Amino acid sequence: MNAQEQNPTKARLLELMKQEILLSYEKAESPLDICSSKIGGKPAVPSDFVWPEYSGTVYGDDESRLRPLSFMAQINLKDVAHLDEENLLPKSGVLSFFYEPETMVCGFEPEDKGAARVFYFPDETELSAAACPDSISDVMLPEFAVNFTRQISLPCYESFDENDEYDFDDYEEWAAELGYEFDEMGDRTKLLGYPDVIQSPMEEECETVTRGYRLGTSQDYAKIPEAEKADIKEKSREWMLLFQIGTISGEEFELMFGDFGHIYFWIKKEDLLKRNFDDIWLVLQCG
Repeated sequence: MNAQEQNPTKARLLELMKQEILLSYEKAESPLDICSSKIGGKPAVPSDFVWPEYSGTVYGDDESRLRPLSFMAQINLKDVAHLDEENLLPKSGVLSFFYEPETMVCGFEPEDKGAARVFYFPDETELSAAACPDSISDVMLPEFAVNFTRQISLPCYESFDENDEYDFDDYEEWAAELGYEFDEMGDRTKLLGYPDVIQSPMEEECETVTRGYRLGTSQDYAKIPEAEKADIKEKSREWMLLFQIGTISGEEFELMFGDFGHIYFWIKKEDLLKRNFDDIWLVLQCG
């Protein structure tokens, strides 16, 4: 009997292990090139770009208002091509991420669509600095330069097959031995791999809500036809993490998602390979 057979948890982790691209960042000391990978600042956009907006309510206010999304980050895909072992991302161009942090929707309702957007601009030569809406000044992120490193990525314990009998302490031990560090403070920002789950796995949530069902309570779940639940579970395997953003902080600035939370940009793998970023889904989880 070999070592993996003696340790089924480790064998399962090795089977499921992926790679993720971790972002670190620091305040830019001088303006970055317009197509640089970065967090915050002004995005690089084509001349016909229309700044995205979302109509929603803020906590404690019942009045819905149209608000511009905040530019969160852009990735110059040439910077990460050598780190993308599965060749999932385009090899060039700019991928931009937007979110509306005042309404700070969590992705439980179909009406949350539009609170987050992803844009892919394949030709850098057509891009210039965007003219940001005046009303976005209060939720505009300062510009941070980013660096990328590749590391292993492991699924959360809760996402293991419900028929498998793995001990949580055993899972933590083998995850640590494989070199995986858990995100204890909700500040990890990364591309691809598995999400750092705070509450529960999100794939079925993405599939369910994008079919038009509200989630959030057991009563919501009970409204889903029994005949459809099995299909939702099956189709949820098509969803994958595109981008996760944790707390963004710098000198005199901090943007936290709930209580030490993350926002997660999800996409179906088929859509990613087709370069279709119109149907992403955004989930927010926090402590």
